[in-house]
Amino acid sequence: MTTDLALASGDGEALAAIEKLGPREKWRIVKNIAVLGFAFMIHFTAFHGTSNLQSSLHNDGSLGAYTLASIYGSLIVSNLFLPVLVIRLFGCKWTIVVSFMAYIPYIAAQFYPSFATLIPSGLAVGFGGGPLWCAKCTYLSIIAEAFSIATRRTVRTEYLIVKFFSLFFVFYQLAQVLGNLISFTVLSYGEAGDGALLNGTERVETVMSQVNISATCGANYQAPVAGNGSQGVIDLKRPEESQLNTLTGIFLACMVAASISVAIGVDSLKRYNMIRTGHANQVSGTRMLIITLQQLGNKYQLLLLPITAFIGVEQAFIAVDFTKSFVACGLGISYIGYAMISFGLANAVAAACTPYITKHLGRRLLILVTALFHATLIVFMLLWRPTDEYYKYSIIVACWGLADGVWLIQINSLSGILFPGHEEEAFSNFRLWEATGSVIMYASSPFLSTFQKLLFVLGIMIVGTIGYGLIELMEYRVKRVIAEKRFEVVSQQADES
Repeated sequence: MTTDLALASGDGEALAAIEKLGPREKWRIVKNIAVLGFAFMIHFTAFHGTSNLQSSLHNDGSLGAYTLASIYGSLIVSNLFLPVLVIRLFGCKWTIVVSFMAYIPYIAAQFYPSFATLIPSGLAVGFGGGPLWCAKCTYLSIIAEAFSIATRRTVRTEYLIVKFFSLFFVFYQLAQVLGNLISFTVLSYGEAGDGALLNGTERVETVMSQVNISATCGANYQAPVAGNGSQGVIDLKRPEESQLNTLTGIFLACMVAASISVAIGVDSLKRYNMIRTGHANQVSGTRMLIITLQQLGNKYQLLLLPITAFIGVEQAFIAVDFTKSFVACGLGISYIGYAMISFGLANAVAAACTPYITKHLGRRLLILVTALFHATLIVFMLLWRPTDEYYKYSIIVACWGLADGVWLIQINSLSGILFPGHEEEAFSNFRLWEATGSVIMYASSPFLSTFQKLLFVLGIMIVGTIGYGLIELMEYRVKRVIAEKRFEVVSQQADES
């Protein structure tokens, strides 16, 4: 059984099948990507806008951190057991619609936040997340192959996968911008005139004269310990309930609109079934589950795990620890959205530029430069003394967003390049280990200082970059023997009966 992207009856017949759909099929494929990206953008406008506030709004008993941990904990289970089965049942398009709907209770729970409402709804998000991201990645990979055939393979499928992921993530990363812009606008409305917007130096002197922002916030931040009250920690002013309810209503509308957009505006992959023979349609769901787990036996997949986990770790750090330890502590909860807008903008820029930079610099050099840049940023954050100047927070998180955008595009697309024909298993493993990294950070948030967590982020990035480097080294050695050899699946044991 082949593991490569395969044409059902050869390039000629596949091209004829594509041409039967019409001369404008290439533009229809682009439309599908655009609508899918738009739907993810407004859906995650709500999710990111809500999640970025969790650790600061729900700080009592670390409810916010544990809610996020429940999301990514259930995402681990979801990635192991659900993607292949759900996609086989509904197809990629309707899997995305159903998974979107699984997020809605989490937003609705913000009206009545408690362990009884947020934890179960967080679990629902995780169970929907596994099939959602696997279906999205599989959809993009397959229509990249269709587009390659429609253009008579004048553009390599490998490059198209990177480009399509980039186009999608331009939309997706704008969710951070919109979500945080909405959050900042709603939560700061009416506060500018009463001096309560900032937790700056003047506020600290009048409310908590014993606290020094530069000594307490940033890498030096420590969560309040039970029994010690808020000693040594700046009080985070909670917005009015009416503001929070308005914000939740807006985000609920976004999620409903996202589900409708995919249901109406995205074509089913049945339209492009003629271009490939996928083994996912030839074996049972149980067998596919076994194959998904066996994917961990592939040495390339194994070497990708640390860098994949790092992506989850660094994103969780920004969502929980940077928003609370740096922004909420130094400026105030209302300014979380303002600062995180820079993260979303930088993410979108990185997503748009990564394919073109990759084309000129190459994947290896770009990842090396990104690793050095990110490591330098972490060291700076370890040494930086926070102030009440909000633009400095925006610059820091924008730099983090640039690095995150490159990591996300390169490692996501690499999973499709390394394992063609096994995208479901590869992307399921990507989400599995990304979620594992997130859970580790969320679960440790109440117990570790921000300084310790920054060191952990730096350490796992170094390990992950080394693992990626070993893959490139093995490929280099293979190409010395077989000219022009491309990435391919290393182990095919899963296909052997």
